[in-house]
Amino acid sequence: MAKKDIRIVVTLECTECGERNYTTEKNRRNDPQRLELRKYCRRCRQHTLHRETK
Repeated sequence: MAKKDIRIVVTLECTECGERNYTTEKNRRNDPQRLELRKYCRRCRQHTLHRETK
């Protein structure tokens, strides 16, 4: 069961419009800070920075 505690499911939110578009998994040991990825936002119709939310 400890194996599941390392990888958690996180939600990514667009920094431009605030829409929560994506969910993904991250490894807590490798990425202790908040995840930031450039992804496509359907509302903005362009690639924007998406940050991990709580």
